[in-house]
Amino acid sequence: MSRKPEDLSGWTGRPRPPREPMEGRLVRLEPFDADAHARDLFEAYRLDADGTLWTYLPYGPFADLDAYRAHARTVMTSDDPLFHSIIDLSTGKAAGVASLMRIVPEHGVIETGHICYSPLLQRTVGATEAMYLLACRVFDDLGYRRYEWKCDNGNAPSRRAAARLGFRFEGVFRKHLVVKGRNRDTAWFSITDDEWPSVKAAYRRFLDGGNFGIDGSQQWRLSTLNAASLQSGVHALRRADLADLDAVEALQQAAYAGNGQILGVTPIPLQWDYRAVFADAEVWLLEEGEDLAGVLIVTPHRDHLYVDSIGVAPDRMGKGAGNALLSAAESRARSLELPELRLITGEKLVSNVDWYRRKGFGIAEIEAMPDRRAVHLSKRLG
Repeated sequence: MSRKPEDLSGWTGRPRPPREPMEGRLVRLEPFDADAHARDLFEAYRLDADGTLWTYLPYGPFADLDAYRAHARTVMTSDDPLFHSIIDLSTGKAAGVASLMRIVPEHGVIETGHICYSPLLQRTVGATEAMYLLACRVFDDLGYRRYEWKCDNGNAPSRRAAARLGFRFEGVFRKHLVVKGRNRDTAWFSITDDEWPSVKAAYRRFLDGGNFGIDGSQQWRLSTLNAASLQSGVHALRRADLADLDAVEALQQAAYAGNGQILGVTPIPLQWDYRAVFADAEVWLLEEGEDLAGVLIVTPHRDHLYVDSIGVAPDRMGKGAGNALLSAAESRARSLELPELRLITGEKLVSNVDWYRRKGFGIAEIEAMPDRRAVHLSKRLG
């Protein structure tokens, strides 16, 4: 589906990242200070007994604290790359670093790199929160358009981390660098400002304290929340981003026009601020060639997936698009390990109610709203 070109006639360059801390629930990011952070970092890195932390970095490992301090004062004190120490709030000690680098304010492009997490930080929720805080600085605080992640194409853990964190793979630059006497083919990933609202929503759902059990188990994995595609039978739905906003609004207007005539009031999906929808819900697109055939909007809750909207283009009605979207909603619920779908429709929309009941939904409640009566439906998933 083609998308409208972006209007940048009012674009202005963005500020450079400030040397200010960022604090979350589990970690705080501070501009690197050799006197304050080097000893804690060196001691944390010593826990990596086999030295694999340094395999894909252009420096390290370091024989002693003096060697690490000398490196840090040479490499880690500039404004680009701008290194941040990641402080574990439970101990008050630095457990890793990450930087903002290759900063191009005039184009709104910035990269994260030199990421080096000690074993104390690896595979922790705090490690993810650190990446979230950096992304918030890039997009929310500074208004950059593009956030990049690059790594050695042979570094499978880094590639997996990029995808998990919401970065989209773009390709490989072959024979890009020589690092420690080896060839490096560089894999490129990015998040754009159009994609950020949905990626941010995924981070927030993942990082919410309610996502974790007492034993640290997760209800939702970030990689699942950040999925970019959704399979429904032979159809693969694409995760929408803000560049699709106009097309989504236009389809919804067309899809719900008939419902408005039957209801005598404006359908609820036509009352929404769709920018807020992209920030709070998941928007999925059913595309057929260059045409948008349908839109699925869902919101994950702890015990069910709420189906906010199933919108079908008028010329695709009665041709299976609605079935594909509903099937996709069930697939999404299962991927999130949610046992139930819930939705509402208007009581006057008798054909809609009948269709959902044929699909296995039961009526949970009929609600008297100020301007209409709404039928609440639910379906348990096997």
